[in-house]
Amino acid sequence: MKIRCLGAAKTVTGSCYIVQAGEVRFAIDCGLHQGNREIEARNLDMEPYDPENLDFILVTHAHMDHTGLLPRVVSHGFKGPIFMTPPTRDLLGIMLLDSAHIQEMESFWESKKRKRKGQPVVPPLYVTADARKTFPLFESVEYGKTFSPMPGIEVTFKDAGHILGSAFIEIRIQENGDLYRIVFSGDLGRPNQLLVSDPTGVHFADHLFLESTYGNRNHKGVDSSLEELGEAIAYSYEKGEKVIIPAFAVERSQEIIYTLYLLSKQGKLPADMPIYLDSPLAIKATKIFEQHPEYLDADARALISNGENPFAMENLHFTLTTEESMAINATPGPAVVISASGMCNAGRVKHHLRHNLWRPGASVVFVGFQGVGTPGRKIVDGAKEITIFGENIVIRSRVFTIGGFSSHAGQSQLLKWLDTLEDKNAKVYLIHGEETAQENLKEIIEARFGFSVHIPDYLEEMTLKPGVEPICIVDRERATPHINWEFMLEETRRLVKELDVRAESLEEQHWVEQVEMRDKFLELNKKLMEITSQL
Repeated sequence: MKIRCLGAAKTVTGSCYIVQAGEVRFAIDCGLHQGNREIEARNLDMEPYDPENLDFILVTHAHMDHTGLLPRVVSHGFKGPIFMTPPTRDLLGIMLLDSAHIQEMESFWESKKRKRKGQPVVPPLYVTADARKTFPLFESVEYGKTFSPMPGIEVTFKDAGHILGSAFIEIRIQENGDLYRIVFSGDLGRPNQLLVSDPTGVHFADHLFLESTYGNRNHKGVDSSLEELGEAIAYSYEKGEKVIIPAFAVERSQEIIYTLYLLSKQGKLPADMPIYLDSPLAIKATKIFEQHPEYLDADARALISNGENPFAMENLHFTLTTEESMAINATPGPAVVISASGMCNAGRVKHHLRHNLWRPGASVVFVGFQGVGTPGRKIVDGAKEITIFGENIVIRSRVFTIGGFSSHAGQSQLLKWLDTLEDKNAKVYLIHGEETAQENLKEIIEARFGFSVHIPDYLEEMTLKPGVEPICIVDRERATPHINWEFMLEETRRLVKELDVRAESLEEQHWVEQVEMRDKFLELNKKLMEITSQL
């Protein structure tokens, strides 16, 4: 039997693992590659996926880094069933359409720029019609129900406690008289997370593919996170300003609403302070959460059975239209605004930041990971100003970073889950993590449990046989991203122009401002030197 890693190998996006068992060939997840241009170019290459020869796909959960390429493989010939839990099915019904719209818009704007340069247009990865073609292939399966998608293969979805309907997948494969017990963790949640249940224990596996997103660190507790959010709200309410919360549309937005509901019950949320969920996708996802109370944790179900609805607070407003969104900032006074995107690089939240970042009494509360180079990361790292829609916005609002809302297990929680594995001779493969975090986690796992641990690379193929070490083969040349020299040259020219503008500003500004401009000039010059050193 062979397993090939087509993504989330020494990275945290593009999750996809192709299993070849005799004549059967199937995939676990089919996610978008996200990051720099070289990484995202992997989305274009369908050859490793060979969609026409995939028999079926198993989906762990609805996030795009695990599902975002499904419409593309369908458009390239995949016709088999796609198995998932019922909430994942419903969430994908809205998320893939949203992703297709984004692909179409990015293609439109990039093609518009290229046309002006006399360059060929860039087609979208897929379009809305491709997303719709995936929906008839969906087949939903409840947690704990074992099914057989093909002869000789048994599959069971278990609760991963990550987001609504998320699963880790247990697979039993009979091949040439040998039994293989394989587990793919998907993304594991942390215990005591709001809304969703704790992850189920793993128990039995010969080969365990374990996520490692936070393999080298832990998170804060829920109680301290509630206190920090309450502090941010009290600060801006007293000053009559707004609290802006950039949040991912699925799970994080709903968790923040639930948190605000708990704060309200504790008397820590002003009754006259409106809350706006300003993201059409998040609003649709919230409705799906309401439709699946049986997938929520015991605390949330207890509230609902008591007649309470955390998603229906009197001061909670769903703003679907553009006009309703614009009215939020046109209305004076304090408010809590939850809006996407979570990293501030797209969506309506950019407008809210533009209107509020410069206000001394406002708060910006980050409740999720901020990728390198994103506007959110720049704000978290202490930037004094940021460019939004071509306008330089000074940052005078108070910035809060709350780490306790992560839906991923931290290091100690990954180890606790791994401790439920009763097969002490199991082979562990660390996936879905940056290499530094994986190396740290590998060292701890080997020392504490004695498991043999392997960190696969992109496109690595592992041949598994009972009783022997896997044979691992990887094409290093193909697996390693190459420098996009065209992009590097464009970036160099852009920085040169920006340096020229900064240099002119130095002559015109007052002395105090000159010192600030000088520091920015030196920072830009350092970036330029780093780029030109590679040319």
